[in-house]
Amino acid sequence: MIDLTSALRQPDIDTALQDTLLALAACSLDIGRRMRTASIAGVQGSAGQGNVQGEEQQQMDVIANELLKQALMAVPAVKAVASEEEDHAVPAHEDGSLIVAFDPLDGSSNIAINGPVGTIFSILPAPEGPVSDAAFLQPGTTQLAAGYAVYGPATQLVLTLGDGVQVYTLDPDSGRFLLTTERVHIPATTREFAINMSNQRHWAEPMQRYVADLLAGREGPRKKDFNMRWVAAMVADVHRILNRGGLFSYPWDGRNPNQAGKLRLLYEANPMAMLVEQSGGAAWTDCQRILELQPETLHQRVPVILGAAGEVARCVDYHRARPGG
Repeated sequence: MIDLTSALRQPDIDTALQDTLLALAACSLDIGRRMRTASIAGVQGSAGQGNVQGEEQQQMDVIANELLKQALMAVPAVKAVASEEEDHAVPAHEDGSLIVAFDPLDGSSNIAINGPVGTIFSILPAPEGPVSDAAFLQPGTTQLAAGYAVYGPATQLVLTLGDGVQVYTLDPDSGRFLLTTERVHIPATTREFAINMSNQRHWAEPMQRYVADLLAGREGPRKKDFNMRWVAAMVADVHRILNRGGLFSYPWDGRNPNQAGKLRLLYEANPMAMLVEQSGGAAWTDCQRILELQPETLHQRVPVILGAAGEVARCVDYHRARPGG
């Protein structure tokens, strides 16, 4: 069975990209180990502080963030890193050719219930000149690689370098990531969706109408029954879609009307959009392909609709049909 190191150490893959991805893989292995013993080590719970977005940090958020920063900044190819937990970009090597954006621990509120969480990352070409936040303000189409590690019953690394999506599973005996899915494919149609229904009353009318039609089942306009799933960790919900199809959405929420969405464009939406598109799916906001968005700020948020291409298109059509849409 092919392992990650052998798969990456190929002459057609840039050495800088190889080294960066292997550093991310090694760090995810370390984070996964620490996750398994978080309650024993007494690091399961709030860190007693907030991040740059004003959200409460978990202790493992802080630990994972530091581990990733240290691992990536030790790679000569990395010019800078940006994290959901950092105010600004952090410089590394002046002559590096790559920059890396990451969400160190997506879904960290699930730690207390032993639910799945993960690490999401995006690798971009480093622009010339001094490092600043502006270096990361590139559309998702410029990503050289994207992926995530999911820490569940097994630790898995899901990865794309722009030619399909591969899944590697950690063999705990050898400590190697072994290739277990060579090419992921998301069916264009689905009967399953993932969304936080507790927020339904706050959504825009098109999203409320779309989900109401799904819930109406075979008696409604869709003429078929749908199942709903929600893990409360984007990495876990997207992982399910990559494995068996479906649709995931975190839409605009009227409780904060001036905020476009909840999920971060650079750390969550762009890498997941690349993975989903490389698997044959689609990834949009309520009006635009996510990978074509021009980022404006380091911690910009966007609404997200991704998964089965046909179902994403139908959901976007509901938004286009609204008055003035």
